[in-house]
Amino acid sequence: MRNVFRSSLVRVISEYASRVNAFSPNARLYLISAIIFGAAMGADRLLFNFYVLSLGFNEAQLGNMITAYNLSALIGALPMGYLADLLGRKRSFLVSYTLESISIIGVVFWRTELAFMMFNILAGIAFCFAAVTMSPFLMENSTEHERTYLFSFGMGIQMAMSSVGNWIGGYLPTWIAQRQGVISTSSIAYSGSILIIGIVAFLGLVPIFFLKTPRTGKAEQTVFAPISFASKHPVLLSKLISPMLVTSIGAGLIMPFMNVFYRQVYHQPDPVIGSLFAWGSLAMGIGLVIAPPLADRMGKIQLVVITQALSIPFLALMGFSPVFYLSAFSYYIRLALMNMSSPVYDTYVMEHVEPSARAMVASLVSMASNFGWAFSPTISGWLQVRYGFTPPIIGTLILYSISIYMYWAFFWKKTPEESPSLITVD
Repeated sequence: MRNVFRSSLVRVISEYASRVNAFSPNARLYLISAIIFGAAMGADRLLFNFYVLSLGFNEAQLGNMITAYNLSALIGALPMGYLADLLGRKRSFLVSYTLESISIIGVVFWRTELAFMMFNILAGIAFCFAAVTMSPFLMENSTEHERTYLFSFGMGIQMAMSSVGNWIGGYLPTWIAQRQGVISTSSIAYSGSILIIGIVAFLGLVPIFFLKTPRTGKAEQTVFAPISFASKHPVLLSKLISPMLVTSIGAGLIMPFMNVFYRQVYHQPDPVIGSLFAWGSLAMGIGLVIAPPLADRMGKIQLVVITQALSIPFLALMGFSPVFYLSAFSYYIRLALMNMSSPVYDTYVMEHVEPSARAMVASLVSMASNFGWAFSPTISGWLQVRYGFTPPIIGTLILYSISIYMYWAFFWKKTPEESPSLITVD
């Protein structure tokens, strides 16, 4: 039995290594950039909420800032998809990463609520610009042989580095505070930390300068591509996107506030929360990395439904456990299960979209993913101020359950590969 298990493990590892070795030079450069930028964004996501609260803003105002970020990502998705085709993938990455880095550093020097809103809008635009560029770029720089592995490995390694950023971010304010002679929860400690994070983010631009990617052809530079695709396949497109829309509404209720949740509900200090986020990102990264071989064996949609359904009880335990350590353990498992199928599903969507419409359909996917995040944080912030975290967590549980049912009803009952309306493009 042990020899059989060992032989199977060796075979899986060997197969995985062969897929990774097939990554193109462009894909490898992108992954290097993702490593650097992932670490910076992990640290920034941890500290931004604390920084805002340290300046005297409340949770409702923080919710509005998060909403501004996600609403700009939502509204900007379609024009950014067009711009991504117009500029080409390399320039699009350079512009988006530059704007994101500026938005990180900007909040250090301008500390009014209006400035925070404006920089969050800038960050949201930059995020959606990078998001709608990434999937078409990975499609264009991979083959069917290694494509699912590239999508998952790219997101997995970014999450792993985000865990490093979370861990370092948890200690950065303490280190800055010791040098400045202030307490670690002061705005001075947080602003110094965010300044360092912004400088690191700029370093993520370096590998992008070496990308060799052709400019998109004129035939593909049309804002009407997704409209044409939607008119031909309206049912398919709505089924592909609607579960993601429902998931995003649920996620926006609680996920942007997880650091605040652990501080207020379980009274944990920044280093502990930073370590929690670090291990959580690592758990998510591991889940993303192991997703492709699982998808090969059970099918893409089956992986989505099973892993996300298994995450529901852990979400409930995370939100309502009377013990911090049990909540933290559930947080890790929920992250890995709920998110491991995300790049697999992204691959699935891109594989069934015409090349001329990929960037713009990626924009529609981005809009669906950000729709809930654009509005839910404001609702959640209002609920938190009045009723605490219980209503947002219950709302997330209900909405996640609905989205999982939609994946099952749309695709598992009648497998997408068997559907005559599905358009497969290699």
